[in-house]
Amino acid sequence: MGFIYILLFVLVSGKILVSVCKKTFPPKAWTKSQKAGVMYSCREEHFWIKRNADIDIFLETPVMKMSIIVGLCLMLVACSEVPREVSQTPPSHQQWHELLLKHVKQNGRVDYRGFITDKEGLNGYLDSLSAHAPAATWSREERLAYWINAYNAFTIKLIVDNYPVESIRDLGPALTIPGIHTVWHMQFFELGGKPTSLDEIEHGILRKEFDEPRIHFAINCASVSCPPLRRGAFTSDHINEQLHEQAVAFINDPTRNKISKDRVEVSKIFSWFEADFTKNGSLRDFLNQYSEVKISEKMDIKYLGYDWRLNE
Repeated sequence: MGFIYILLFVLVSGKILVSVCKKTFPPKAWTKSQKAGVMYSCREEHFWIKRNADIDIFLETPVMKMSIIVGLCLMLVACSEVPREVSQTPPSHQQWHELLLKHVKQNGRVDYRGFITDKEGLNGYLDSLSAHAPAATWSREERLAYWINAYNAFTIKLIVDNYPVESIRDLGPALTIPGIHTVWHMQFFELGGKPTSLDEIEHGILRKEFDEPRIHFAINCASVSCPPLRRGAFTSDHINEQLHEQAVAFINDPTRNKISKDRVEVSKIFSWFEADFTKNGSLRDFLNQYSEVKISEKMDIKYLGYDWRLNE
């Protein structure tokens, strides 16, 4: 009987979501820059729905309905959370620090073959993370360092376990639903006995709990256009200085952001997570805190393409 109630809930919710989609993106509400279509965007995927009279038909197609139903089912499963067992003692990040110094180049490119040879050491550090999930008694700095290191270390594990691969996105599920069911949503590891995904660490913990936009320059998604993986572990004693260094290095990296007196083209990270960067001012204000070239009010900010190839 419970399954029937859940199925009815999913079907009704799917219909409501389709209705919301149509109300959210009515043709009359499109701006001039959206004449070519409506863009749905997130860190994982970017795709367009052509602007034409068939948009309502698209939203009502069996494929779209099934995607919505599957997505809602996944969210229902995710709501059945297993409590995370916490540790009063933070783990040491020294082993991770040594691995990064050994297998990350000065330009941030990663030697995944080297990590494969040191897989035992990597797994040892990951086991330590799994056994020492953060407790409420930890300081903010201890928790922040833990979650950033965990995100980066388990991303390395994902690539190492599936190497060779051209892009991290190739490792996603057969049925990919942007923002709901992607490689970042796979629960391929446990922390404190709780199945966990990279998406949960990034969006459910780092972005939600810390109000720290600089985390976007610290976590690495194993792709060329991502902020480079730091050659060293993040530590509670130096986390603020490390995040500052990451911000300065990324924003002034000409391969990832092109900021000059005549042109401003920045990473799409600043578009995807604009809300994180503009809580205390404009995006221009945030960039000018770290950019060597100050951006004038007259300059338009444009966004560069994103290279999802493996960062090796």
